[in-house]
Amino acid sequence: MQDNATEVTAAGIARLAGVGRAAVSNWRRRHADFPKPVGGTETSPSFGLAEVESWLRKQGKLAEVPLRERVWQQLAGHPEGPLTGLTHAGCVLLLIHDRPTVWLEASAGSDERLAAMLPGALEGVLVPRFGAGGVKGASVKGTSAVNPGSAVNTHPAVHTPTGPELLPSAPLLRGVAELATELAVETPAGTGTRETFEFLLRRHLDANPRQYTLTPGELAALMVELAGPARTLLDPACGTGALLRAVGPGPEQELYAQDNAPELAALTALRLALQARVTVRAAAGDTLRADAYPELRADAVLCHPPFNERNWGHDELAYDARWEYGFPARNESELAWVQHALARLADGGTAVVLMPPATASRRSGRRIRADLLRRGALRAVIALPIGAAPPYNIPLHLWVLRRPEKAPAQPEVLLVDTGQYATEGRGGPDWREVREAVLDAWQAFDRAGTLQERPGVARALPVIELLDDDVDLAPGRHLPPPTAADGADALTVVRERLGETLRLTADLTPPPAESARLARWPLTTVGELARGGAVVMRSGGNGGHARVPVLTDHDVLAGTAPSGTLPESDEEAVLTEPGDVVLPVLGGGSVARVIDDATGGAALGRNLVLLRPDPTALDAWFLAGFLRGTANNRQASSYASTATRLDVRRLQLPRLPLDEQRRYGARFRALDDFERALRRAGRLGEQLVRGMYDGLTDGTVAPD
Repeated sequence: MQDNATEVTAAGIARLAGVGRAAVSNWRRRHADFPKPVGGTETSPSFGLAEVESWLRKQGKLAEVPLRERVWQQLAGHPEGPLTGLTHAGCVLLLIHDRPTVWLEASAGSDERLAAMLPGALEGVLVPRFGAGGVKGASVKGTSAVNPGSAVNTHPAVHTPTGPELLPSAPLLRGVAELATELAVETPAGTGTRETFEFLLRRHLDANPRQYTLTPGELAALMVELAGPARTLLDPACGTGALLRAVGPGPEQELYAQDNAPELAALTALRLALQARVTVRAAAGDTLRADAYPELRADAVLCHPPFNERNWGHDELAYDARWEYGFPARNESELAWVQHALARLADGGTAVVLMPPATASRRSGRRIRADLLRRGALRAVIALPIGAAPPYNIPLHLWVLRRPEKAPAQPEVLLVDTGQYATEGRGGPDWREVREAVLDAWQAFDRAGTLQERPGVARALPVIELLDDDVDLAPGRHLPPPTAADGADALTVVRERLGETLRLTADLTPPPAESARLARWPLTTVGELARGGAVVMRSGGNGGHARVPVLTDHDVLAGTAPSGTLPESDEEAVLTEPGDVVLPVLGGGSVARVIDDATGGAALGRNLVLLRPDPTALDAWFLAGFLRGTANNRQASSYASTATRLDVRRLQLPRLPLDEQRRYGARFRALDDFERALRRAGRLGEQLVRGMYDGLTDGTVAPD
């Protein structure tokens, strides 16, 4: 099979050659022999990878394609799709890990010979690792095998691919093996196989962020710690395997996984098998409708289920034995997952389930919540900060459940709220603080069955106090406020910070202005400077790398950290650097922000223009200061019916020597410091006022 079956986009060509996407567009226009598109669309064409590599080498634009990039392009352009390529790659990496000599023998000949020999070789690795047929051979606690009848509606996660299936993957598989060898040298502690698979999987997830709901690694680790030590673990909605991957491998450990998407179940199985030599059983199928492990009794269940699923099997499963605590309503799919997790636990086993906050208070689920409380199955509800996991705009909950061996005499439930550890932007919460608060409270409660109140953070509440008409389990509604001392001390700290900021503001207040004659400088425009090379001008785009924080126009106007995201696309993101000047082009107003070290590296968002001055010709603060002039902005703006748009090329600034520019730049920078101090004082003032209102109304602050 020729490499030419692998396709690459214009953005991929740019990465291969180490240039911007605009350069690729220029090559297509100027060079008649540039490879013709072989697929894609008119606006986003794709090209044969082999042809592109050959052309780049012929033009002297590519000495050698980096191995990682070449393998990734082979995977991204796989004829059967990247998930098929990734699954085949995982199977071969497992073969290389377990039987490297067999791979060397199979790969010695042509692609056709490789594809013909691989199925037999892979069979000898996949069956011992995953069991015969995946489901039927699984080892289950208390029984010799999982119910074979369930195999009618479930499928083994990893099957041995046939020769014809493997033939299109042959170039990719050779590249993967080569990359594993290279990474084995870079990571002496590993074999390179796991590192290779993780690199390709991570790259695929980054390139397709909207196709998958991922569990952040910090949250997965916290859920594993809440579950405690376990030999047998189940994830019934495994996705890409983040939860089971966070489990530290132990002796004789058994990991069970199931997912409705066959490709995700396969990726999870391969990912876990490459991580450690533990028993892995994975199945593809609808967990609620066709459970692959009906006889399993696990020590722990970890689950990040799909939220708000109305088509979860409500009509078919009305008499299912798993609804021990009540039949979930059609809009309560999460409570179906909770009861499935409890049904698959051994007595005394622990389940940790990620839940949307509405499940704690919806009236349709109050009877099931009440029975979970009464019988001691629900042990804790933990409110996470906003931004802990997708969807990032709501504070998700963790429910910690335990299969009760007997009903407790006077049950209590632990309620924890970690909302105070949220941070601004999209960087996620302060996970160290979240972990300490949650685990300290849970471990103390788990040992004693109760917990001394921790105002504002945690409380153990007698179940009887929650069994009212609502059975509302939202932690924030039941936790006591911070103690008076804590509240007063916190407000004192805010007041002191406000005082310091106000004093700094006073120190930064500009001195009285000295009168001067109207300046008659020779002027130039940004457009002229850009044509002369004194400044590089770039516009923010509509796509980029999913993991890079994005500087938005709101961030520029408010003076805050990058807070946005952009969808993954072929368009190359514009990354900011310290010393750049960024301006919003919509909405009117005169604003220009000089990028500092903290903001450098962020992607430029929509409706922003970046100016990168040549420091030998133009001072950045001088440039930003003069671009903020009201008259300057007025003459460079155009007006539509609903918006004002700034034409950055028409903005003017004087022609001054560099030393004189720096004199002005120093004054502009001082004004920027003053403006930032004013913003900080405003935020602290609002925080103090809000805290005083809260303290006076909840009794933590005395009126005198």
